Amino acid sequence: MAIHHVLTVCLGNICRSPMAQGLMAAALPDCEVSSAGLGAMVGHPADPLACELMQERGVSIDEHRARQISLDLCQRADLILVMDTEQRRAVEQRYPFTNGKVFRLCEHNKRDVPDPYQAGRSAFLTSLALIEDGATQWVHRISRVSSQ
Repeated sequence: MAIHHVLTVCLGNICRSPMAQGLMAAALPDCEVSSAGLGAMVGHPADPLACELMQERGVSIDEHRARQISLDLCQRADLILVMDTEQRRAVEQRYPFTNGKVFRLCEHNKRDVPDPYQAGRSAFLTSLALIEDGATQWVHRISRVSSQ
């Protein structure tokens, strides 16, 4: 099954999921990658620290605006990547049909990505390192599946 649309999800949709979206969209140009939040700060831009760290990696998320997860977004997504186990439960509970297509971004190493919101640069760097690792793993998987 080819993966054409990936949805990254976190809580506020201003830190973790926009960074994951930016990295994955850059690595998967033939795939639509979007993001949303379970308790989104709707309309807010990505956190300034998230923007700065992504810019250092050559990826701009400056145009990002937070949005709430929705039925439509979940229906369109072939794969939904969340940041922690609780978010996975929340998505599957709210949208039962997503069961089987919701995974943690760092599922491969059984890690949650901690929320760096208002916790400073070191917290952002810690979270981003996990996001980069998880995104890389999923990009490899998606590329393998889509090329078959």
